[in-house]
Amino acid sequence: MPLDQLPRPQWLTFDCYGTLIQWDEGLQAAVAQILDTKPSTVPAPTPAQFLHVYDEHEHRLEHTPPYRRFADVTRESLRLAMEAFQLPYRPEDADLLTGSISRMPPFAEVVATLGLLKQAGFRLCIISNTDDDIIAGNVAQLGGHIDRVITAEQAGAYKPSRAIFAHAYRSLGVTADEVVHICASPHLDLAAARDIGFRCIWIDRGTGRKPLPDYRPDATVPTLDRVPDLFRQAGWL
Repeated sequence: MPLDQLPRPQWLTFDCYGTLIQWDEGLQAAVAQILDTKPSTVPAPTPAQFLHVYDEHEHRLEHTPPYRRFADVTRESLRLAMEAFQLPYRPEDADLLTGSISRMPPFAEVVATLGLLKQAGFRLCIISNTDDDIIAGNVAQLGGHIDRVITAEQAGAYKPSRAIFAHAYRSLGVTADEVVHICASPHLDLAAARDIGFRCIWIDRGTGRKPLPDYRPDATVPTLDRVPDLFRQAGWL
C-alpha cells in the first residue's frame, strides 16, 4: 500500500549491515586479508568465492537450533569454509573477521539522514543479526542518533524469524503497525516483512540482490537519503 495511505510511524527500525553500514565492502576486505595469510602452496579462492561458501554456512547455522551467538556462528562458518577450500584455519582468523565488522563504517549519506529523521521526531532503532559487543563499534559511528539497538543476542533468534521482531516490538512498546522498517536485505528483512506484515522500505544499493518474487516492498529507493523525500510525499515530514 502507498505510504501516503498509511499512518505516520512512531518508530523507524533499520537493518544495520548493508543498510547503514558498508557490509559487503568491509567483509570482502577482511576476507582478502585473511586469505593473504594462507600458504601460497594451496590455490586460494577469490574473496567472492570464499564468501559464497561462508554465507551458506552462516545462514544454515543461524537457523539451526539451538541458538548460538553470532561470534560463534562466524567462527564455525569460517572454519567450515576454510575446510572446504583446504585452507588451514586459526582462531585468529575469526578474531580478525569479527573485529573488522565492528570497524565497518557507515555509507556516506547515513549519518546526516539519520539526524534529519531524528530531528523530524521519529525514534530510531536498529534490529540486527549480531551480538551486542560486535555492533557497538558500528553504532558509535552513527552520530548518536540511534535510540535503541535490538540484536539477535538479545532476542535469542535471527532474522527472518518472527521472534526477533516480536522481541523488538515488545521492547519498544509498539505494534508492527506503528513501525516502518528500512532495510537492504531481501532474504532476511523482506522475507520477514512478507511473513509478519510490517511496513517496509527497501534500500536497493545495486548489489544484485532482488526481492522475493511473492513480495513487493511498500517503497524502494537506492540510498538512505531518499527516504526523507518519500516521507515528505506521504505527509510525514
